[in-house]
Amino acid sequence: MRILSRLIRRHEGSRRRPYRDSRGILTVGIGRNLSAVPFRDDEIMLMFDNDVAEASRQVERLFRETWTNLSAVRQAVLTDMMFNMGAPTLTGFKKLRRAVRVGDFEEAAAQMLDSRWATQVGRKTHQRAWRLAKMMRSDTWPPDCEER
Repeated sequence: MRILSRLIRRHEGSRRRPYRDSRGILTVGIGRNLSAVPFRDDEIMLMFDNDVAEASRQVERLFRETWTNLSAVRQAVLTDMMFNMGAPTLTGFKKLRRAVRVGDFEEAAAQMLDSRWATQVGRKTHQRAWRLAKMMRSDTWPPDCEER
């Protein structure tokens, strides 16, 4: 099997980003036809776990001066935002960052909701922005997210 894998990899190459193959089929990795071969659940979870870990590293770096003083709930809120929008966009939330730095979580929640991001991800009950702002304000997990 190992020699077969080397043979196929040599012929297919390895690409980190999706590309169109010689027939125009969207492909990724080592010849993975994304139209014909969907990701398995374990593959989705591996990518997700890697993405959450990267978002965690980035948000901790961005809030480094206050990160360890934040509760797990507030760290989760900021990590969720980093996961969703990425470092360049979250870095632009200067008023939110200032509010978190001084511990004004009411203002931090207000800044979250007073943004284009909030409109994009939803501001009404049970939508992302509203839920995360409520968590920032109250320092509590939503009932459907608590450990069981």
